[in-house]
Amino acid sequence: MGFTISHSEPASRSALTIENLGRHLEDALTARDWRVVQRLFDSRYMHYTSIGPQAAGEIAAVLQRAISSLRMPTDWAALATTFARAAQRAADAREPWIWS
Repeated sequence: MGFTISHSEPASRSALTIENLGRHLEDALTARDWRVVQRLFDSRYMHYTSIGPQAAGEIAAVLQRAISSLRMPTDWAALATTFARAAQRAADAREPWIWS
């Protein structure tokens, strides 16, 4: 199973890749920040979702904090950057950020 993520290049990611990124995000973020992105990166909650532009902007900010964390491995930070940029593009365009 995989997801197509709007405003992203490449647009498709496997559920396993997303879940693995989630494990690193959970380790790099505060509990409060993790709760903001958990539904996207925790396999128990993964499903089709449409995220409003304001929430996409908040998610982009949380992902940026994870990226700058010393606890985030470099290769996973690169993937988190892809997601943060996609979320920010959706927010800037005032469009929903869609995971399908």
